[in-house]
Amino acid sequence: MIDIREQEEMLIALGNMLEKKISCYAIGGTAMMLKGIKDSTLDLDFVFDKGEDREEFIAALRKLGAKESDVVIVYGIKENTPIMLELGKARFDLFTNKIITSVFSQNMKERAKEIHEFGKNLIIMVADVHDLIIMKGVTSRQKDIDDIITVFKKSRIGWNIILKEAEEQVKLGNEKAILSIGEKFEILRNQKIIDVPLSFLDDLFNLLRKQVKGKSKEKKKRS
Repeated sequence: MIDIREQEEMLIALGNMLEKKISCYAIGGTAMMLKGIKDSTLDLDFVFDKGEDREEFIAALRKLGAKESDVVIVYGIKENTPIMLELGKARFDLFTNKIITSVFSQNMKERAKEIHEFGKNLIIMVADVHDLIIMKGVTSRQKDIDDIITVFKKSRIGWNIILKEAEEQVKLGNEKAILSIGEKFEILRNQKIIDVPLSFLDDLFNLLRKQVKGKSKEKKKRS
């Protein structure tokens, strides 16, 4: 677990160690810390557009003394898991565009308007709060639900953005996105933890019905 100061020092050291300019997207707890929503995190999560940029980042981490970590222990046997390295008290989870079941879509990239520079060569674009909610909304971990609640307490949320991105995630191959997000928000509404508009849930489940209907038509065409 590292705090904001330790994260900044680590990223500055990385930026100075990199031999060329590298840009990436911060997601998860790292993004929440950079936005001032959270004050500590266990893992630093980054998404890269290019595999070669991730390799440069990994090389810099190794020069600082980072060691590879066993991804199966943390994520199990799944697709689109990150390369994981540990440095000091922190774990780096490094993805390229796909984050387990989620896809870091073009719209997500365009919404990542907050930019930070560390050291000479590290540029970090911070994922938008709506996209943090989307990515945490499709997991089954309690800590992600806790993070969603924290984001809502400290941010202004546009429900339509979440709705459109959930639909986009399904188009990109994350077939459970709408269902998972709908189930979580229904629970949070019923428990009176978040004031989720009923119209938002209705719209989500209308999208789900449309998705199921579309899959049924595809099956009939194949048979």
